[in-house]
Amino acid sequence: MKTILTKTQNPYPIYIENGLLAQLPELTAQINPSCKLAVITDDTVASLYAQSLCDSLKAAGRDVCLYAFPHGEASKNLGTVQKVYSFLSENEITRSDMVIAVGGGVAGDLAGFAAATWLRGIPFIQVPTTFLAMVDSSVGGKTGVDLPEGKNLVGAFWQPRMVVCDPSTLNTLPAETLSDGVAEAVKTGAILDLELFEILEQGQLKQHLTHVIARCVELKRDVVEQDERDKGIRQWLNFGHTLGHAIEKASGYTLAHGKAVAIGMVMMAKACEQKGLTPEGTAKRIAGCCAQYHLPTQTSYDPQTLCQYCLGDKKRAGSTISLVILEKLGKAALYPVQAENLLAFLKGENQ
Repeated sequence: MKTILTKTQNPYPIYIENGLLAQLPELTAQINPSCKLAVITDDTVASLYAQSLCDSLKAAGRDVCLYAFPHGEASKNLGTVQKVYSFLSENEITRSDMVIAVGGGVAGDLAGFAAATWLRGIPFIQVPTTFLAMVDSSVGGKTGVDLPEGKNLVGAFWQPRMVVCDPSTLNTLPAETLSDGVAEAVKTGAILDLELFEILEQGQLKQHLTHVIARCVELKRDVVEQDERDKGIRQWLNFGHTLGHAIEKASGYTLAHGKAVAIGMVMMAKACEQKGLTPEGTAKRIAGCCAQYHLPTQTSYDPQTLCQYCLGDKKRAGSTISLVILEKLGKAALYPVQAENLLAFLKGENQ
């Protein structure tokens, strides 16, 4: 079993191994062998894994309750969180009990936010079952939900007590969902690790699946340890995301997160090439890499609409928004842009 320790203010282990879900009763007992466990997931994952997971925990003598919400980004809102709070109240979940988030990024973000705010914070465990959640969203303690005004505008930093990654769960993922998660791995390689990017660029994901997951986790762990509260280097992890979130919003959240991020990365790299900030050919390599995993790399939404949505992004500070650029593949940097100049920047125009 691969074990990666995250040394944040409250350290926690990340475990990676095929078949690891079967060991969850023993792993949860390491944290607290007798507390009540509230499993939160979506209706798709409930039928695939969460129900059997609850059964195995009950067989081990644990007191377990299960809540499943409708799958999809549309459920990631305060209305669903309110229903989770009611569920936690009805099952008398106390500060000494624990939430287990099972599923993809939506389940992890939503359940983590509920755990962070229920009774002002109770422990929780992340059990990611999608590639995107394994390589990115389950690690680092960012939790939150969407508002009509934008994505992840309400949230909290709340580190899990443990992350349990079982790559065998990826076998049940539709190919489209798996490729959607690849965008986050491409992003990680593009900003931090050229070798990782080249593995993906060469179409070698399946041959190196566990290594790619572990490497993405290690790289994100390193960044989070340096900047747990997202004040500096951790913002590098947002490469492609400011535009990606704008594209998601423009689509009415009908376009999946990874697809939007893939487009966002290519658009940002192109803009930066035109400004002389990123080496020529970088955008083409990112686009080629994404295309191998059937990710889109362009959009019909006009830059002005996307710019307006970008200016509502949580990474804006006053009249300035911090963009993540690539000095070269494998090395990112922050580049502040005045809000009034953002549209010209995205078009590659002189300001």
